[in-house]
Amino acid sequence: MVYEGLKEVGEEDIIILTRAAYPGTQKFGSLVWNGDIVSTFDALRMSVKTGLSMAMCGIPWWNSDIGGFLFADTESDYFRELVIRWAQFGVFSPVMRLHGSRLRPKNHQDRYPGIIERSGGDNEIWSFGEETFKILEKLVKLRDRLKPYICRYMDIATETGAPIMRPMFWDYHEDERCYELEDQYMFGEDILFAPIVDEGATERSVYLPKGTWVNVNTKEEVEGGCDITCHANIDEFIAFVKKGSDVLKEFII
Repeated sequence: MVYEGLKEVGEEDIIILTRAAYPGTQKFGSLVWNGDIVSTFDALRMSVKTGLSMAMCGIPWWNSDIGGFLFADTESDYFRELVIRWAQFGVFSPVMRLHGSRLRPKNHQDRYPGIIERSGGDNEIWSFGEETFKILEKLVKLRDRLKPYICRYMDIATETGAPIMRPMFWDYHEDERCYELEDQYMFGEDILFAPIVDEGATERSVYLPKGTWVNVNTKEEVEGGCDITCHANIDEFIAFVKKGSDVLKEFII
């Protein structure tokens, strides 16, 4: 109804942010997010699977609320670690979107006193401490540098339905190992992203399909066809780029 109404008044590039959808609603400009989820590492872990499932339903426009939506204590070390790891995941999601009703801290000042329905605590990237801000700022700038790459694959999604966030078996359907992986994925054809989704973790196992891959942190070339253990401090994330891809330069600053 909303789509058809916008069409009638002359809108052409229509996109509708919606919390619910089903296969086929992509033709109505649906951009889906996975609802008002809690601010926990469990919810982050589930969001990775949700995004991949949505892609396989034929809906390429998807995002999750970075940091989760409910019950976040923005002054806690737990949330500040969570929002960084979630923002890293957000960089490699079809849409990167910070949203949430944060708990109001003790010194919270209402920006607009007298509002009947008050908002939660502050939620800008500078609202979670200076060190967190520095890391989030770099991630936002990386996302901006990746814009041409992302736009290219969203154009492909429009033309063919192929999602930008795709399970490993999408590109490596002959590799049986890729059908077992639920917590790493391809972002377009050239970037492999393996999010860290556990509190306090700085290491995880990553499977690299056959080919030569470049670690975006170390710039080391690694031959695929195996599992490797990767390390990423809180200000780092785990991603690999296919050797020879132009997108590698966006990770070098």
